[in-house]
Amino acid sequence: MRSALRRSALAAGVAVLAGVSLVFAQRLWSGPGRFGGGPPKWAARANFDGSFNYCRGFYSSNRPEAGGMGWWTDYPGADNNFSVRLAELTLVRVRLDAARQPDNVVVRLTDPLLSRCHMLFMEDVGTARFTDQEVEHLRAYLEKGGFLWVDDFWGTPAWEQWTQEIGRVLRPSEYPIFDILPDHPIMHTLYDVKEIPQVSSINFWRRTGGSTSERGYDSPYANFRGIADEHGRLMVVMTHNTDIADTWEREAESPEYFDRFSPVGYAVGVNIVVYALTH
Repeated sequence: MRSALRRSALAAGVAVLAGVSLVFAQRLWSGPGRFGGGPPKWAARANFDGSFNYCRGFYSSNRPEAGGMGWWTDYPGADNNFSVRLAELTLVRVRLDAARQPDNVVVRLTDPLLSRCHMLFMEDVGTARFTDQEVEHLRAYLEKGGFLWVDDFWGTPAWEQWTQEIGRVLRPSEYPIFDILPDHPIMHTLYDVKEIPQVSSINFWRRTGGSTSERGYDSPYANFRGIADEHGRLMVVMTHNTDIADTWEREAESPEYFDRFSPVGYAVGVNIVVYALTH
């Protein structure tokens, strides 16, 4: 499976060349009722042709978190908008559907089609509880070349629950979590990102007059952490105490929010995706 994932990644047409746009008639999502909504778009074999799909991982939550919505947090706007910008900012070949929109999918962790995903995105993972079967399938996906990015989970309780769940997938004694430092290649894959920004949701930011710490003293700054395999390849990256995906989902709703957060949010996202596709 590892070699198949590598071949699939190459087929995605990765190029570390900024400033080249692939011009499609793609729309950006810009808020409820305007574009998106509805039930999950479950992955099907026909969705995969070797191009890049934004694969969102489906899971069950056992508790709520303020500002979160479980697996579908920021869905489907973040998925769509990031895929549009990825096609514009790189030569990654993004899969399009019949309407010429990015062909983003939701995939169950036990679905064999998970192996067709170049990488997997999950949000609000501090509420996740995996079944034993999900643990086994996610472990196989990661150990055979897969890549997972989790975002938008805040504070100590969410961190502790997530580390418990990912620790069931990848044993901490074999796969310890570590801080990703500014000189790591993932920070400079395409864009030169100095640090991971702390971004609050646009609703929290508006309500608090511009605060970025959604849990106050319990989320003083963003954490960027990872898990690597025995060769040093990152398998899991975690953006904790920050909501990178909202910089994509909400880019069209506020010029001020866009100017402050979206350029670096897209830079972080593009760097992570290009790293995943080339390692």
